[in-house]
Amino acid sequence: MGRPDTSKAKKRGLRRFFSWKKLLGTFFVFCLLAMGALYVVYVMVPVPSANAEATMQSNTYRYANGKVLAQTGEINREIVGLEKIPEKVQKAFVAAENKTFYEDNGVDIKGTTRAAWSTITGKGKQGGSTITQQYVKNFYLSQDQTATRKLKEMVIAIKVDQETAKSDILAGYMNTSYYGRSAYGIQAAARSYYGVDATRLTTAQGAYLASLLQAPNQYDWSSASATGRKLVEERWNYVLDNMVGEGWLPADERAAMKFPVPQKPRPAPGMEGQTGYIVEAANQELMRQGVSEEDIKAGGWTITLNIDEKRQNALVKAVDRQLEAKLDRKGDKKDATVQAGATSVDPKTGAVVAMYGGVGATQHWTSNATRRDYQPASTFKPIVLATALDTGADTQDGREIGLGTVYDGDSRRQVVGSDIPFAPENEDDEDYGPVTVQKATNSSINSVFAQMIVDVGAGATKKTALALGMKDGADFGETPAMSLGTMGASTLDMAGVYATLDNHGKKVTPTLVKAASHKDRVHEPLNAIGEQVISREAADTVTKAMQGVVQSGSGFRAAGDYEAAGKTGTSENNRSAWFVGYTPELVTAVGLFGEDTKGNQVTLTDTINPGRANGGRTPAQIWGDYTTSALGGGSDASFDLETDSWAPTEPNPEPTRTTEAPTQEPTTQAPTSRAPDPTRPPTTTATTPPEPTRDPVTTPPEPTRKPTATGEPSPPPSIEPPDAGPEPEDGPTSRVPR
Repeated sequence: MGRPDTSKAKKRGLRRFFSWKKLLGTFFVFCLLAMGALYVVYVMVPVPSANAEATMQSNTYRYANGKVLAQTGEINREIVGLEKIPEKVQKAFVAAENKTFYEDNGVDIKGTTRAAWSTITGKGKQGGSTITQQYVKNFYLSQDQTATRKLKEMVIAIKVDQETAKSDILAGYMNTSYYGRSAYGIQAAARSYYGVDATRLTTAQGAYLASLLQAPNQYDWSSASATGRKLVEERWNYVLDNMVGEGWLPADERAAMKFPVPQKPRPAPGMEGQTGYIVEAANQELMRQGVSEEDIKAGGWTITLNIDEKRQNALVKAVDRQLEAKLDRKGDKKDATVQAGATSVDPKTGAVVAMYGGVGATQHWTSNATRRDYQPASTFKPIVLATALDTGADTQDGREIGLGTVYDGDSRRQVVGSDIPFAPENEDDEDYGPVTVQKATNSSINSVFAQMIVDVGAGATKKTALALGMKDGADFGETPAMSLGTMGASTLDMAGVYATLDNHGKKVTPTLVKAASHKDRVHEPLNAIGEQVISREAADTVTKAMQGVVQSGSGFRAAGDYEAAGKTGTSENNRSAWFVGYTPELVTAVGLFGEDTKGNQVTLTDTINPGRANGGRTPAQIWGDYTTSALGGGSDASFDLETDSWAPTEPNPEPTRTTEAPTQEPTTQAPTSRAPDPTRPPTTTATTPPEPTRDPVTTPPEPTRKPTATGEPSPPPSIEPPDAGPEPEDGPTSRVPR
């Protein structure tokens, strides 16, 4: 007798518990329960009032004294009826987001379930919503990515679809969506991207705006990366192809369309003058500190700036007096190419107290205060000197580098010790012979600093530059030419570098935002004063050197009734001209930039003055005019410098010059007196006796000066000529191309 078939017995037992009738019944019960639950949710979830974001608030920007500078937000949304939007533009939005919009009941169950599951499982944000659902999210709910919000969105979308016409839903969707560039709604977007009202949008333009909604910041053509541009073009083609597929656009009309490149960003109305530049710079600073662009654009912020209203007005007036009053922008095409930018910083706090971005944000949107596409030229030379002093660098023959160290100042002198040949021309191709570092700083002698950066090391100099506050290290070519400031920098960057020098080597990061608060939170700005990045003695010695530039060098036009240190700079092909300087209380960087109507860099030569537009002329004059006003006419404050008391004199000329300069030490005291009259260059002060352990040297007579490129009279014998900072146009080729 065999054993019973246990396998068959088990199957019969399972069928008793899991028969198809029982399974089907269980499924129906589950469906009824789910439907009942959904019905309860449907009844219990009302259609709410519009959310705060749908009726955006403005942001309020205030001066440091509390006075309102600007209010933004409300003017960048204008609701328009669907009848004012071309029909094909309407269809472009439907083709982009929800081809079944006109037939569905307001929800996409599969898409919503997929998106909800992605949220629950932590896979991040995912699409899947209909136009109705997106309108509900924008107008009634928040942007939170939670399963609860997704369920509410679906229920409310069903109700809205039942109670509201499709045309009204589509209009609401197009009017509440965010398009980037602070544009909420189709009307603001049309004006921002194409400079037209929504009623005048072409189908191609409408398809671009519809494409933007997927990623407005990434797809903005003016700021998109190469990848972003490729993606938005693919998205644009996808939209138009969908329109053809749905019968909303003839195929031949589609084939003739070209991608409609949008215009460059322009500020919203009310951002005229310097206001737009300052507001945009403040927003960018907040974003760097972790506040999202969406948070800022949603509004409701009160942002107090460090901008000092009186100093801001003084800076604008100084530019008007020293530059704009001398230009004929409308009648002279060359004059129209001159752009000015400036940033002024309190070195003790890092506060940006004044900023000049250009002729006006609604006329020239790119801020000349924050742009980094022009070379800082010879204003970089003090960084080379700071590196030498901070690292204790030696010359090629073993002499420690200081203000009295002697170099060969001849023009076109080939640098020694570099694998990269470099023989820069001095301004006017002038040969200076053996000169001290102080003299080379005063007269901005290219050949000296080209050799010095070889002695110090370009890599070490780059490290110092970044530590002091310069940005974008990828733009630094680690070659001898770097000594002449061949990278890009902004006036904001250079003001930070010089503020750190003014602050005895302790890092100063210029900050615009003093405080920022929202209705539900407060943003704490970062501390502007950081750690010691170079030694105090190195920083103070550089300050001492740059006092000579103002007292008896290329920056004499910046002198006034205050102690000051600074440096001039004039870039390759005279495309930029700078003066960056400071008093114990205030640091200001001023730059002039040549730019044509297409945004290309052009020369400043024969614009503001005949010949070269040197940094020692108009930039120094703007700086002096502003600084005098900002300090209430002058200041008794003195630099508190911790450095040796030995200042250089010029060495005796050698009978025969060699590639290495003499090794004599200087013996004279650096002049410290201020020039009482800013319109008249000062004279040098008397020297002090040498210490017994040092060998005195005799100052040779000044070499015969060649006429300056600007055609202006040379300064008095005790004053050095205007800036000798640019790289020659026909000089060596080891330059960073611009």
